Amino acid sequence: NMARLEKLYKQVNNIKKQYFIRNRIAEENRQKENEAAVRIQSWFKGCQVRAYLSHLHKNATLIQKIWRGLTARALFSQRVKTAYFIMKMNFYNKMAVKIQQRWRGYYVRKNVHNYYARKRYLERLTRKNEHIRRDLEEFAELQRRERERITLEKEEKEKNIQAERLHFLLSTKQCPGVFNSPFRAEPDEMELRMRKVKPLLVRSAPKERKTPNITPDLTNLMPNRERLPPIHKKPQGPFRPALEVQEQRHRPLEPSLRVTTSINALEEAREELKRQEWRTRIIDQTFLPFSNTRRNKQYEGLMHTSTTFEQMAYGTKHFREEHKEYLKGKKRRKFVKFDSNLINTHK
Repeated sequence: NMARLEKLYKQVNNIKKQYFIRNRIAEENRQKENEAAVRIQSWFKGCQVRAYLSHLHKNATLIQKIWRGLTARALFSQRVKTAYFIMKMNFYNKMAVKIQQRWRGYYVRKNVHNYYARKRYLERLTRKNEHIRRDLEEFAELQRRERERITLEKEEKEKNIQAERLHFLLSTKQCPGVFNSPFRAEPDEMELRMRKVKPLLVRSAPKERKTPNITPDLTNLMPNRERLPPIHKKPQGPFRPALEVQEQRHRPLEPSLRVTTSINALEEAREELKRQEWRTRIIDQTFLPFSNTRRNKQYEGLMHTSTTFEQMAYGTKHFREEHKEYLKGKKRRKFVKFDSNLINTHK
């Protein structure tokens, strides 16, 4: 033992030296070992968190899949119901139109447009049209003949007048006329016509009788009267022009705003508002013929037909306190009071 102790005393310096060397090496490698441990821990924690997140993502995806499938099936069933309802309504409308078509056709053929009565009416109408057409053709022929007769009479009259004017060219026994040439076998038509008519007598225009212009001399009757000045076109004195006076006399009215405004302007504006609201009224609710949604619904009148134009009283439409007669005989509602301390202790 003493030998070992002596040996240990001899190795104390070496042990101290080795101790300090190993401490220095450990101090030098501590930062690297710390970084390595941190990296290992971060990798492990990252793997753990990623595995947990993947687990959560899978569960969330499963929940979303189930929920979306449920909502999609509900939406699809609703769309199927809507499509079936629309198809049913279209079928009902088509059948109703077909029934109306058959009934209207039967009613019209039976009461309004009877085929055989219509046929007899058209036959009678055809015969009457033919008779009227013949009468019209005869009347048109008579009118044409009358116009030809009037035209011939007018031409004959003009020729007679011309013969009367040219009667001085009638041939005599000694001298043949212009229209009775000796080189012709027969005389001209105008020659024969002039033999039948009498010559036109030319009457002279009546002469105008000259009446002497006698102007009475009033100087001897009124010797003491002064002579008046001549009348000029423009009046003498401070008078306005006649055109200006005429414009002022026929000047258009310029009424004020109070005069131009109607006394019933307010009532007319209210009536116009009523008509405008009635024209622009929109009903967004669809009409469902086979539903009971509108059976118990009360009618809501227009604002202009149910109330005046003043502002409605507060609470008239939406509060029960305004209708106190409905609350008679009813018990008041009992409210439960909660203790705040009890709520705080539960928190």
